[in-house]
Amino acid sequence: MDLFQTLLGVKDHEGKRIETPELKQLYKKTLAIAWPSTVEGALMSIIGSVDTMMVGTLGAASIAAVGLTGQPRMIMLLFAQALCVGTTALCARRKGAHDHAGANTCLNQSLAIITVIGILMTLIGYFGAVPLMKLGGANEETLDLSVTYFRIISLAFLPSCWQLCICAAMRAIGKTRVTMATNITANLINVVLNYILINGKLGFPALGVKGAAIATACGTIAASLICIVVVLRNGGYYHIAKPKFDKVTLTGLTKVGASSMVEAVCLRIGFLMLARLIAGIGTNAFAAYQIVSQVTSLSFTLGDGVSTAGTSLVGQSLGAKRKDLAMAHAGVAYRMGIIVSIFLMTVISLTSRQIALLFTQDEVIIRGVTVSLYVVILSMIPQNGRVVLSGVLRGAGDVKFVAYCALLSVAILRPVLTWVFCYPVASALPQYPNLAVMAPWIAFLIDSIVRDRLLNSRVKKREWLEIKLS
Repeated sequence: MDLFQTLLGVKDHEGKRIETPELKQLYKKTLAIAWPSTVEGALMSIIGSVDTMMVGTLGAASIAAVGLTGQPRMIMLLFAQALCVGTTALCARRKGAHDHAGANTCLNQSLAIITVIGILMTLIGYFGAVPLMKLGGANEETLDLSVTYFRIISLAFLPSCWQLCICAAMRAIGKTRVTMATNITANLINVVLNYILINGKLGFPALGVKGAAIATACGTIAASLICIVVVLRNGGYYHIAKPKFDKVTLTGLTKVGASSMVEAVCLRIGFLMLARLIAGIGTNAFAAYQIVSQVTSLSFTLGDGVSTAGTSLVGQSLGAKRKDLAMAHAGVAYRMGIIVSIFLMTVISLTSRQIALLFTQDEVIIRGVTVSLYVVILSMIPQNGRVVLSGVLRGAGDVKFVAYCALLSVAILRPVLTWVFCYPVASALPQYPNLAVMAPWIAFLIDSIVRDRLLNSRVKKREWLEIKLS
């Protein structure tokens, strides 16, 4: 057996080895979809980090305030994201089955539904900003700043929903270059406006956190407009038309979306609890947490790029009734996730302090970030493994199991472990002052390992190959 087979070989649904010529084609096909999504995720994460760096010039309270809006925003997006998971799964199946009209029908129905969701989100986000920020853990130091930021970005929730829906449909058919160009362009607009509005450049007033919010909203609106132009142009795979609702499509969207919704609820509840636990340690600890989160976000988005390829190709393979290809694509995506993880582990291990210095000059925060990154490095392989395998199972429509894993791990295991390490353990070991700051990432490591093993076991059982979506 050659070295390529030894390191990167995979098997089909019957346990037969995929021969080298076909295996290389599988990697090429996966890479063709994964690289635009991976580049998109990496650049968006880097741009997001630049955003945090710019806000960081305003002080720890501003970093924390903007960070506190993250989980309430994601909670607001729960229904929209769940619907988009269903859109990806159905459009991928129909693409694989050469059902062009069916894929378009799915997109147009999803857009109609998500428009209603977006309007409701905007109203709730704007008028309910104060209780939402308090729920997120805002204190007297961060409440006013976080409310100001959240109200402004809420005004862009509707276009954000349109963007999510169209990009989900594009990823389903492997058009990841479109979503890459859309999101990178929009985020560059965000960064430019951040530079102008946060500290006041080119004759504009210094708006601080308010300026950062305006920049974020403008970037989101720009992304939405680009997506709409893409589906309106002639000759594309999709086209926008008046939706004609049908039971088959709505059933498929509900079947996948409902389970995805459960997963998302578990994730948001878990992350909300984490934010409150960490905010309780202090502003510096929460600022360090936000900085490390930017790094883990980079890891997630790189893994998610490979996951997107897995979702698309598995869905298309099952739509074409090729279980052998679906299993092979799952194996290929998982191995590519490991390669991405090793690359990230190397980079972060060599630059941990330099990464912290990009965000802050506060030595206390720098120490907290540096020691936390050592823990994060250990989690890279299982973290990206579970991201990729979750994408594979979503592509097959097996979102219930992914939701069960999220319930067990993120909503229960991770918050409990974070509390244990943040408070009882840290109090019992005062000679380790950074233990409380590291605590969320120790829990993150354990969470990643648990979910990676659970999802690996599920994929190997092959039950997901038999799921019917319509």
